[in-house]
Amino acid sequence: MTELLSMIGSYGFPMAVTAFLLVRIESRLAALNDSLQALTQAIAVHR
Repeated sequence: MTELLSMIGSYGFPMAVTAFLLVRIESRLAALNDSLQALTQAIAVHR
């Protein structure tokens, strides 16, 4: 049990930071994907 608590203490903070960053970046990736799709459609129209 002590080993488990020690592992949570050691890895809990990095895991929380990683989860926070993934959630934060997810919306930006979605916006980037939408922009790329719009750019692809704009290029297709002008060909």
